[in-house]
Formats: sequence, structure tokens, C-alpha cells
Amino acid sequence: MFIQTEATPNPATLKFLPGKVVLETGTVDYRAPEEAANSPLATKLFAVEGVEGVFFGYDFITVTKDDTDWQHLKPAILGAVMEHFMSGAPVINDGAAESAGDDDGEEFFAESDAETVGMIKELLDTRVRPAVAQDGGDITFKGFENGVVYLHMRGACAGCPSSTATLQHGIQNLLRHFLPDVQEVRPVV
Repeated sequence: MFIQTEATPNPATLKFLPGKVVLETGTVDYRAPEEAANSPLATKLFAVEGVEGVFFGYDFITVTKDDTDWQHLKPAILGAVMEHFMSGAPVINDGAAESAGDDDGEEFFAESDAETVGMIKELLDTRVRPAVAQDGGDITFKGFENGVVYLHMRGACAGCPSSTATLQHGIQNLLRHFLPDVQEVRPVV
């Protein structure tokens, strides 16, 4: 098994490509070991000293570290990923995938904004999320209120030094171009 790695715009995050499907659908973001109890792979990764976050996408795993050097972490992470996939164990235990690492799924917006919200979500799904997935992250819709779009940044996007520029210059400009009702884009924690 050959696992490729890719740098991300976030220097504290590295993207691992095992050459296999990691998650069939959706994404999962674990920010602490106690959140990872339903995932044998995430549990193994959090056991590596210095790992602070684990994010699963369709065909990649993004790992966020503390101030430990990648030179020390990378071999242990590669070993844990390889061992996991060779074992045949699931990435997430059966029945746990729906709730794994979910950020409660609560969205907020006025009923009168439903059409605008639908277009925001479509633009995010077709133009934004594929691009940020290439960088090892994900951005999901959380709400729309008084012309402000609230987005949740996950994986490599969470805590990335360039995330503010991505939000304000990339996503905000895209949404404002297509939707005059959008005035601003803000992250939610």
C-alpha cells in the first residue's frame, strides 16, 4: 500500500491519500480524541502524540498537528493509516457514520430566504467545496441572516492562516456576484 501526502495551505495540516475510499459520503471532522470513539482509524491517529485533529473526506484524511515537527509525526501517521487499511476495519463503526463528528446540523435562516439559501448551498456544493476538498478541508453552510452568510470551516480550513482571505475574497465575492442579497460571509466556530 502506497500512501501519498500533500501539503495544504494550513502549515499545521497535512493531507494523506491512501489510494482508497475513506468515506463513501460526506465528511467527518474530529477535533478531540473523545469525539473519535466511533472511529477506529481516528482513534489510532489521535494516539499519535501531537495529533490535534482528524478529518475524513471521500478519498483523503487530513491530520492537524500541534507544534510537533512533521518529520516526527508523519512516519507514525503513515504507519497508523497503513495498519488500519490492511486490517480491514471500518473507518467509522456501522451506524455511527450519520452522527460522526457532525456539528449538530442546525441551520438558521428566515423562511422568506429559502430560495436564496438554496442558491447559496448550490454554489457552495458545485464551486467551493470541490476546491477546498483539494486542500484537505470542507466548508458547510450554517446560516443566513441580514445579508450575512455563516459558514463552518472544517479539516485543513479550520484554523488555516489563509481562511479569512478564502472567505472574504473568494467565497464572498463569488456569492455576491451571483446573489445580490449576500453582503458578507463570516465563519462560525
